[in-house]
Amino acid sequence: KSSVQTIGEEQIQNPYTELLVLKGHQDIVRFLVQIDDYRFASAGDDGIVFLWNAQTGEKLFELHGHTHKITAIAPFSSSDITEERTDLIITASADRTVIVWDCTSGRQVQKVSCFHSTVKCLTVLQRLNVWLSGGSDLCVWNQKLDLLCKTSHLTDAGISALVELPKNCVAAAVGKELIIFRLSASNNGSEVWNILEVKRLLDHQDNISSLVSVNDLTFVTGSHIGELIVWDALEWTKQASECNFWDSSVHPDVQPEIKLSQSPHETSVQHLTSDEECVFAAVGKGIYVYNLQMKRVIACQRTAHDSSVLHIEKLPNRQLISCSEDGSVRIWELRQKQQLPAEPVPTGFFNMWGFGRASKQANQAAKKMQENTPMYFLELVGDLIGHSSAVQMFLYFGELGLATCSADHLIILWKDGERESSLRSLTLFKKLAQNGDLQLKI
Repeated sequence: KSSVQTIGEEQIQNPYTELLVLKGHQDIVRFLVQIDDYRFASAGDDGIVFLWNAQTGEKLFELHGHTHKITAIAPFSSSDITEERTDLIITASADRTVIVWDCTSGRQVQKVSCFHSTVKCLTVLQRLNVWLSGGSDLCVWNQKLDLLCKTSHLTDAGISALVELPKNCVAAAVGKELIIFRLSASNNGSEVWNILEVKRLLDHQDNISSLVSVNDLTFVTGSHIGELIVWDALEWTKQASECNFWDSSVHPDVQPEIKLSQSPHETSVQHLTSDEECVFAAVGKGIYVYNLQMKRVIACQRTAHDSSVLHIEKLPNRQLISCSEDGSVRIWELRQKQQLPAEPVPTGFFNMWGFGRASKQANQAAKKMQENTPMYFLELVGDLIGHSSAVQMFLYFGELGLATCSADHLIILWKDGERESSLRSLTLFKKLAQNGDLQLKI
């Protein structure tokens, strides 16, 4: 019997009662990126990039230029001498090319084909007006796709993820290693840049699968075997860590599962996101909320979906959205648990961060600390069923709704039914008023 929460048809707190299905892709849609308040781009295994209007679902452009699947995409807004803002997107592909597109005209601006391996990640450093490509080496480019500098060949596996750090530094995930690089521009105004490796962090026991910046002081990494590490973004030192994802002693209130062996995907940290107060982790089928100030997990849903959670985001209203390989998109609300004075308090998922398997004394200290702090839980408030295959990721557009992409080749725009109904009514009243004015003039 599945332990996954279910919700009935009466989803009172779920506003997304209307949907628009956007068709065009011919293979898995893996990426969605927001261009501005109402436009977004989609890309995936068919090598095509589509630009869409998030309000109407209108297809704005269909961009052809890659011959293999797209492996990374990033938006890049730049200002030229005339101070006019240009909205660009950069796409990398398994055809070993990178293309810069103009989002206003839908035209290809530049194309680079000098890569020795597939570019797996792209990161824009807006402050420096440059962008980075990560593959078997790390390259620094300007807007015109001039190569400013690059590292020597790192490994055949290459860079799987990049995150910007303070002081013109970046952290690159290369297998189990986290490599810190520093960028420096020439002082004489020439286009000469340098990229220097300043530190290698070897704390992970398995390949790093996710990487997120919390703020200018902290960033977090997660690995395939469920290790989560909090890092100091200035000193590049480990602040806290934990890997007891399946230790039932950490969950005295949860029935232990009988398993002969743990599959790697069941503990893999697929995605991390943060709102500076908390880190939200998609781990196996579950989602976890770690409060950075309290230094502990304040809520978890170990079986949030039937399959692995692929993407998770925090909304402004204490809600979370998660999507999964099982084809579902779920909305959760973080609520405070009302505890009775005599109720035993669980020691928390990550135990005492940084202490590994805590001693009896540490456990007692943890219990005492948690008796004086509020406990939270994740309540399922919405279940969006529309895709027939794995939902890869989503974008939240506030009032305009939610965009999801899937292995079923579709993109779905989920709309607030009440808002859309009000807009239609308003449009109808305006038309009736206009017709009334015309009749009076006649």
